[in-house]
Amino acid sequence: MPEITPHLRRQKDPLESTGSRRRLRPDNSLRVAITGLMSLWLSTPAVSQELVSTWQQRPTSLALALLLGAIVLIMLGYGLRQILFSLNRVFGVQRYPYADVSPAQWPKVTVFIAAHNEEKVIADSMHAMLQSDYPSDRLTVVVVNDRSSDRTAAIVDTTIAQYPDRLHAFHRTAGKPGKAAALKDAVRHAQGDIAIIFDADYTPSPGLLRQLVAPFLDPEVGAVMGRVVPRNVDSNVLTRMLDMERSAGYQVDQQARMNLRGVPQFGGTVGGVRLSAVQAVGGWRDDVLAEDTDITFRLLAGGWKTIYNNQATCYEEVPEEWSVRLRQIHRWAKGHNQVLWRQTAKILQSPLLHWRERLDGLMLLNIFLLQPLLLLGWAIALVLYFFNGAELLTVFVPGGLLMAHAAIGGFSAFLQMVFAVLVDGHRRRIRLLPIQMFNFVASLPTITAALGDGVMDRILGKDLIWHKTVRYRQETGA
Repeated sequence: MPEITPHLRRQKDPLESTGSRRRLRPDNSLRVAITGLMSLWLSTPAVSQELVSTWQQRPTSLALALLLGAIVLIMLGYGLRQILFSLNRVFGVQRYPYADVSPAQWPKVTVFIAAHNEEKVIADSMHAMLQSDYPSDRLTVVVVNDRSSDRTAAIVDTTIAQYPDRLHAFHRTAGKPGKAAALKDAVRHAQGDIAIIFDADYTPSPGLLRQLVAPFLDPEVGAVMGRVVPRNVDSNVLTRMLDMERSAGYQVDQQARMNLRGVPQFGGTVGGVRLSAVQAVGGWRDDVLAEDTDITFRLLAGGWKTIYNNQATCYEEVPEEWSVRLRQIHRWAKGHNQVLWRQTAKILQSPLLHWRERLDGLMLLNIFLLQPLLLLGWAIALVLYFFNGAELLTVFVPGGLLMAHAAIGGFSAFLQMVFAVLVDGHRRRIRLLPIQMFNFVASLPTITAALGDGVMDRILGKDLIWHKTVRYRQETGA
């Protein structure tokens, strides 16, 4: 198979339909149907008279009840989505495109290893790359040492001195902090059009690069993502809970979105991008915390596909301390919401998206608003209870929907964890499910605070602050 020429991508005719991929205009049937049903129900005499009467007598209580009802419907929608993903992952047809690709000539690839104060892990990562079975004459490995103040630079230089023809260093001593800014500078040194990115604590298996590169033989693919699995699962209860969380996120959520032709997400590590595609949608941005989410949605709006390969597995360290875990999820939520504000309009307006991609993309963009909404819903429910207004909720939300929300909306995320560990063959881990409630409750104020911090930073124009995740592995040296 001849190598695909970089920067050449088939231009789509706006009137063309490429199978199940695209249409010029989104299918509005779902939105029209829902809007019609709600309008019909609210216009019934009994409901409309009750609303008018209640508004005249208790306007504040009714407004709060309406807001709570909207929150209930949103949470129910996400709950049904998660259940659909779980059932699809277990009983649906699994899509593993490009899994059996064995081209005669692989494209040129540059692997970037992002490192900031990574003296404990960087040597392992570099040696793992040396074991890759990807053709060495088509592979360039660049360690991006971003302003490290520990022994990272010395370890990198010592290792490179042993393998000068296979490893290279990009020592970044100035510029904006953060992975996005470092990658923006580093990609200028890329060889070829494909960039594969690993964080420094990842140790890829020899065959992983071929699994991640194969989808790029399709000229419509802009990004590829593999599966991330914790390596320090047995450290304590927190790492075991995070292993279940990661398993649900990748084994169920990502794979189901791949199966249903939704929006798999590029995760910023154990994955790669087509550099010409990134350039076509504006290049790397150094003013975002979640550069992976930003790239995912800019590529989506530009008509590029993101592929998830559940079989391309790589191992990471997860936080072993609650303070580290909460700081990490605060950064994720803050960065994700930043992308939400920037990309929502583009996803709505792009003529290249199928309605499935538009719907799944918008629900994914808003995922970190669920925790603040849930806390707001609890607060409204308490206010209505103390002011004897709880019964107003049933005026415009059918009792069946309230029961469905109580039975489904709050527990669907845990169902994903159950299905994930079953698929992985780790049945005994289900015993940790009740403890996951602590993890869930702990994340509520953290993610809500991230929303508030993001809003204030946006108003005040503050610079982004990048908090590095702590490593726990013992240093192995060069």
